[in-house]
Amino acid sequence: MFDSSIMALFPAFAEEVSIKAEDSPKEFDWLKNKSFQTQDALSLHCRFLEKTVGTQDATESRDASSVEELDGDESKVPHKKKRKKSEKKKKKRKKHKKQRGHSDSSGTDSETIFPSDLKKEQDTDRPESDTFASKFLWLDDLTSAQKEAFCVDQKPDPANWTYKSLYRGDVARYRRKGGSILGINPHRQVVVWDDFESNKKQKAKDKKKHGCGDERYYSTANRQLLISEAPVLILPMPGNCISMGAPFLALCDDKGNTTHNLRSDRSQSTSLNPLGVYDPSTALWVQGKGKPDEADQKQDTQAAESSSFFTKKTEDFNKRLREQPEDTELWIEFIHYQDELATTVFGGEQETQSSDHTECPKLSYRAVLEKKLSIADRAVASNPSCISLQLERLKICQELWESSVLAKEWKKLVFLHPNSAPLWKEYLLFMQSYFSNFSVSKVNSAYGKCLSTLCAVRDGSMVSHPALPGVEEDMLDIFIQQCNFLRQAGHSEKATSLFQAMIEFTFLKPESLQKLSTKQQVEFFETFWDSGEARVGEPGSKGWKTWMLQQERGGWLQPSADEEEDEEEEEEEVKDRNQPRWKVWLDVESSREAAHWLPWRPDKSKGQSEDDCEDPDRQVLFDDIGQSMICLSSPELQLRLLLHFLSFLGLPVNITTSSQSGMLLENLSLLTQNDNFARPLTFPELLHTGMNSVGQMTTLQGTPKGIGLGKQGGKFLNNVIAMIQPLLPTHHRAILSLSQIQNEKLKVLQSACSSKKKGIHSQGKKSKRIAKRLLKEPENRSSLEMWREYAHLEWLLGNLDEARKVFVTAAALEGSSGLTSPSLCNLTLLWAQLEIENTLDIGGRQKDVTASPAVCILTRLAEGTSVSSSEQLSPVSILKARKSYDQALNCTLSTLDQVSLKQDNKGQSCRGQVGCYALFQYLTVGIKPASDVYALARNRMEELKQRLTGGLKNSEAGCKDFISYLSSECEGLAIQQAALLAYHNKVSVFPLAQLRQMLTGALSTWPCCVALWSIYIQVENRYHSAGRARRFFHSVMRNTTNVVPSIFAIVAEQQRKQTVDAAQRSCCHGTALPSLPENGLGHRIRRLFENATKTKMGAHCPLLWRMYMYFLISDGKVDQAKGIFYKALQNIPWTKGLYMDAVQLFPEHLQEFVDLMTEKELRLRLPLEELDILLED
Repeated sequence: MFDSSIMALFPAFAEEVSIKAEDSPKEFDWLKNKSFQTQDALSLHCRFLEKTVGTQDATESRDASSVEELDGDESKVPHKKKRKKSEKKKKKRKKHKKQRGHSDSSGTDSETIFPSDLKKEQDTDRPESDTFASKFLWLDDLTSAQKEAFCVDQKPDPANWTYKSLYRGDVARYRRKGGSILGINPHRQVVVWDDFESNKKQKAKDKKKHGCGDERYYSTANRQLLISEAPVLILPMPGNCISMGAPFLALCDDKGNTTHNLRSDRSQSTSLNPLGVYDPSTALWVQGKGKPDEADQKQDTQAAESSSFFTKKTEDFNKRLREQPEDTELWIEFIHYQDELATTVFGGEQETQSSDHTECPKLSYRAVLEKKLSIADRAVASNPSCISLQLERLKICQELWESSVLAKEWKKLVFLHPNSAPLWKEYLLFMQSYFSNFSVSKVNSAYGKCLSTLCAVRDGSMVSHPALPGVEEDMLDIFIQQCNFLRQAGHSEKATSLFQAMIEFTFLKPESLQKLSTKQQVEFFETFWDSGEARVGEPGSKGWKTWMLQQERGGWLQPSADEEEDEEEEEEEVKDRNQPRWKVWLDVESSREAAHWLPWRPDKSKGQSEDDCEDPDRQVLFDDIGQSMICLSSPELQLRLLLHFLSFLGLPVNITTSSQSGMLLENLSLLTQNDNFARPLTFPELLHTGMNSVGQMTTLQGTPKGIGLGKQGGKFLNNVIAMIQPLLPTHHRAILSLSQIQNEKLKVLQSACSSKKKGIHSQGKKSKRIAKRLLKEPENRSSLEMWREYAHLEWLLGNLDEARKVFVTAAALEGSSGLTSPSLCNLTLLWAQLEIENTLDIGGRQKDVTASPAVCILTRLAEGTSVSSSEQLSPVSILKARKSYDQALNCTLSTLDQVSLKQDNKGQSCRGQVGCYALFQYLTVGIKPASDVYALARNRMEELKQRLTGGLKNSEAGCKDFISYLSSECEGLAIQQAALLAYHNKVSVFPLAQLRQMLTGALSTWPCCVALWSIYIQVENRYHSAGRARRFFHSVMRNTTNVVPSIFAIVAEQQRKQTVDAAQRSCCHGTALPSLPENGLGHRIRRLFENATKTKMGAHCPLLWRMYMYFLISDGKVDQAKGIFYKALQNIPWTKGLYMDAVQLFPEHLQEFVDLMTEKELRLRLPLEELDILLED
């Protein structure tokens, strides 16, 4: 049933609600207001209609009645309560008067009466008992019945809703301890509590001191604050309006300026200048300030402009990253931008810091790192699969996190991306260069883990991650890097064993194992390695394949050695016991490095066992090399492996180094190879790589023991080539033969530099015998490259007539092919260059062109006739030869375009043809036509290269190989042109602007070319003005990450410093100077070293750190050099040569350096205990 006493939520529709109440569902109960009584609402509405007139009298009567009731109540309450009630009564009377005055002023024609007023009026008509029920009284004051002792509290208490309780004692109270909040940065955020106890105490003290609470506006501190702050204009005042604050109307003068404005310009009325009579400088003096400098104001303006620029740039970055969170390059750019921003933000602060605040730059740098880390975290969260962002993040964390945490993070990242070879390279570089976690065994096991994982990915046994393109090439680069790491750490035996095992595993593998996985092949290979059979390069070696076939047939007996090999007599290791202890240690250590680079193996014919080895580190177990075995299916990669092994053994081979070639630069041969000015045209034929071969572990300025690998090393090298060369294709076999004869040329050249005639004669005999043996081989008899190298060898030995005969014989092999044969062009070019250099030695250029041997050679090449013909050259034949050269060059360049359309791997080399034509033009016409020939060829090749590069998106690998071929040809032509221009500058007057322009253009394109840098330094060091060269070096170093330009920039400054020091010594007329005055070059060189070592490649370059140490020692700064040594250990702790340099430079710390080598597990061949025994004998 519907209760009529309950009124609907909307009273106007109460009847409709009552009719539909029975049928209404319970869902609409919320539309009913059960707390509202219908009867009360109707009665109030009726009374509202009856009393619309005379409300004012009713209000007055109601007030009077309420006053009487209150007066009557006062007699029933005690005295204390009366006082409170009287105060409330006065307040109510005042309030009533205000309300009545307001109603009178508003008018009496129509007043609104609200139902709430009628409700209050009804409440006043209640009996006296209800009035007492709403008051709080003392129990003793009550005289009525017991029921009056209870009251109803109608005043709401907000605490009841908050704490759900009726008693105030239940409200929780607390006491604050301290004035800060946990979790906030106290340097950037602060919370001030008004009721903090310490603040209260401080305020109480201030009140006692000043006699008041807070400081008022007229206090001393606030007055100074108002004076120091400039007034802020809220609204701009128009120029033609009169200021409202002006006390008078200003009169204008003849020029239209008001007197008030003129006075305002002169001075400003302030509290310190109330009359405005002080000029600006006096007003500033009164305030205790100086006159502002215009430069400071300009600097502040520039700082504000730069800050606004960086703010806009930051906003732009944030906007773009919000719109494109998947743009990884933009994230990395934003991270690098923080360094630029920090330089602007913290740079000014650091300049204003005093010298005592040394921690401020560190704090600002750490803040920048944390900011970069937070950006990197956001970037990784948006792109979790991007490896470059992960590497950037770990690079930042390397300076923030501890070593253990950083190593775990690296392992986690490598575990998530095991198929990424670039990531593995970065991880290995971290393991190899992080000093706190470094040890040789750890790094070697990391290399093995990397190669085994990549092999599993390549074979498909790791199903979770697919193999990426180029994984075999990356594995080979990592393997070569491991071998060089072991060699630089002194473990030559392990590095040699790695190469031996890899050669056997690649070239001598049984055919029955080809289809097995790499892991299974390694298991079969372990049985061969531990069998004791001779390995590749050792005497009696037959190979893994032959051994396995013989094992299947039942094996063979180890033959006894009928002929014992002549053992080399062991020389006494300590030759002079009177030398210092550290020098003896260096000599013995170097000699053992040169002698014991092959792993020791027991000779079963002599009954030796593993226990007979005096040095256990010379033995190499299969566990040290087993994980590093990889499979190479490509013949080109197999050839590259073999060439790296030959380079490891000291042979000059033409191989492309990896991107981390800076780690392999160790000796000064890279910088001193063009010191011999007798070969200005042919010096690029014998370039040093700056890398040490095995067995050449010496100090930076030391010389290796002997030439090459010695007698034992020569036999090992011949055995390797003899075993592997028959297994290669024909064109690969020719490369090995060419490397052998080039090695003999290097030996002859090194003997010539030693200035020992007996040594040159003996070495010449050996080299000629080897070269003739190579030429007798069937595949080398018709090879012009081999004949060319042999003729050059004879020329270096001084046998010019024999060399010319060899050239003539080689040229006759090609018949009348002439300019169409690239090999014949290369041979003729070298012959002509040698003849020109010989003419230079005799006494200059010949005036009669037709009588020049070089012109005759080049002309016969163009004619296609024999050079041995004794006919005199005529001017007509020279003109015909020039026309032939021009036609052949145009034909060759057009052929390159056709080859590029077919996308062949590479075309025929045109370097020899262009060089012959340019040299012919130089000898017959001049240097400008020769430069034009080089420029024509290089421009055509550059245009073709740019066209192919622009259209290269997802093309085949052949197109990429052709582009690299074009780049190599252009670089070779640039070296020829630079050498010819330098030679011409030496023999005649020639403006250096052309040579300098050519060199700068070429070096900007190929900043790693050692030959071009050598010529550039020779040219620039002839002049005292170094500004142009310094600017060029700076521009090249800024645009490249390679360390070669930095090294040559340092060498150029060191040579200039030597020149200046020599000039300063000459001024003293023979008297020795105790110390040379500082001329600024030393600071510049140190700055170059510091900038170079801060780069990624420079920080891991051993040559750079070793040069830095020697320079500081030569400059007399021993303590700084020692600091650089320990700094270098943080970046290249694996380099044994660095420790040997430290022993030579700081001999008093020999024990410390040896202990450090032992701790990091570097190869130590002479312990100090053994050294003491050798010195006692």
